[in-house]
Amino acid sequence: MNQLLKDQKVFPTETHSVDFCVVGGGMAGLCAAVAAARRWAKVVLMQDRAVLGGNASGEIRVTLSGADRGNQIPNTRETGILEELRLENCRRNPNIQFPIWDLLLYETAHFEPNLTLLLNCSVMDAVMDGNHIVSVTGWQLTTQTFHTVKAKIFADCSGEGILAPLTKAECRIGREARSEFGESIAPEKADRKTMGMTCIVQCREHGSVQTFEAPKWAYRFDTCDDIPYGVRHHVMLNEGYWWAEMGGEHDSTHDAEWMKDECLKITLGVWDHVKNRCPEAKADKWAIEYLSFMPGKRESRRYVGDHVLSQVDIDAEGKFDDLVAYGGWSMDDHHPGGFWSVRVGSPATIFHHSPCPYGIPYRSLYSKNIDNLMFAGRNHSCTHAAMSSTRLIATGGVMGQAVGTAAAMAVAHGISPREIAKHMNELQQSLIQDDCWLPWVAQDIPELTRQAKLQATTGNPDPLRDGTNRPIAEDRHAWTARRGDSATYLFGSPKE
Repeated sequence: MNQLLKDQKVFPTETHSVDFCVVGGGMAGLCAAVAAARRWAKVVLMQDRAVLGGNASGEIRVTLSGADRGNQIPNTRETGILEELRLENCRRNPNIQFPIWDLLLYETAHFEPNLTLLLNCSVMDAVMDGNHIVSVTGWQLTTQTFHTVKAKIFADCSGEGILAPLTKAECRIGREARSEFGESIAPEKADRKTMGMTCIVQCREHGSVQTFEAPKWAYRFDTCDDIPYGVRHHVMLNEGYWWAEMGGEHDSTHDAEWMKDECLKITLGVWDHVKNRCPEAKADKWAIEYLSFMPGKRESRRYVGDHVLSQVDIDAEGKFDDLVAYGGWSMDDHHPGGFWSVRVGSPATIFHHSPCPYGIPYRSLYSKNIDNLMFAGRNHSCTHAAMSSTRLIATGGVMGQAVGTAAAMAVAHGISPREIAKHMNELQQSLIQDDCWLPWVAQDIPELTRQAKLQATTGNPDPLRDGTNRPIAEDRHAWTARRGDSATYLFGSPKE
């Protein structure tokens, strides 16, 4: 930082001393902060935007998807804090309006005891003591105030991995060579290419004809042959065009503003074609309702943890001993050339098979070389190939809850994030108690409950204590009762 920032004579500085600092208020960061606060850790959540939710916010408007692949795969939906938020949104926001969703996320963080929310606050500096983070400092644009946060543990859930260059945490950018991890879908040679970014456009149908005049700087696409997928994707009038993507062959961080400009030129050019140059689109009564000037980004830095999750791990279902989260989306690898490559016949994305679910280990959620740094979301420790699946927003959310729960445990035990490995059963059982599903990990049932005789007026009640809290394949793991039925635990003698 320059001398003005060091002296801070012009602008005030507010200092916070807490247990846990989360940088980044997307779904991963929000779930991490709330999980830790609910387990009695003092938490600061620093978010550089005015709203929470990241790509799922009303500012960017990407669908909150995950392992269930849009309800295509039964009984794989993420639960915990994420499902709590989605259910509350269904109750309060039946018309699914993004401003109400943004409000719900704001309320969840702002009114959570033990949690201090700093919106519009961009992290710009970190103070280190060897390989230990002492504090981070952010600039809050709206108050013209520096905020310095001292914490025992930090989590970077920013997507961008902003703490990597500030702390010298080991990280990766781009695609690994096929030989490094034995990944069949990786390129032969490593490179720095990534998946790109998209500006979401949403449109609404009106009762009368709506006109659209494209700005002069937008690209022009005269024929359907100029548009990827032709008429088939013109039906996406209210969803936007995810394939109007840019940036994978450039620096996804430092070229971001130029890429945003290109995304806007492409997106408005596509809409101009749909409205004014395609007789089959039938969009004469449709008009733009929302255009995002903050692109949804798919990839940038990825941290290196004690384990780097790979395609090989995903293919093997990720049955790790330290499983604390899970994914299930296909390995959805977007072409780094984005829109322009798609126009000339390259696939916009390749949906490589992945099992659903697959486990994500705790060792991929904390830093290999910074002893009090954790992370969750698309910047967690993984290869490019694995990240093409784990980058999904709901997958990041369950990673975040695992990180927040682990951080609160580490603070309570007075240990580092790495040392939580010695308390893995406690972490896993805490997550299950907080409504998270961990594939292949059963809930611990007290021995007293197991020893009791269990009988029911109908059917077999044993699934009440089998430790699995959702249907798996054909096994419902449930006791089905009719009105008036009962199940009873019988003990041979009084128990305390």
